[in-house]
Amino acid sequence: MDPVSAHAHSSRHRASIERSDVCGCFYCLATYAPAAIVEWIDEPGGGQTAMCPACGIDSVVGSASGAPITDTFLRAMHVRWFS
Repeated sequence: MDPVSAHAHSSRHRASIERSDVCGCFYCLATYAPAAIVEWIDEPGGGQTAMCPACGIDSVVGSASGAPITDTFLRAMHVRWFS
């Protein structure tokens, strides 16, 4: 999976996050268990988006999406979306 495709899995993704083994933030590059996520945004039209427990940004992707939750991949996503 590439960073652009993975971005589609970074919102309205509560069910996917809850099925994940690990999650990562492509803003601050932190990784953590899904249970660490305690804040969710209710999206217009339905669905909930995770807020990173480390930095509070809505840039979380989970392993159930198929994206590799590695430092290298999160950095690539950060470069694509925040640089």
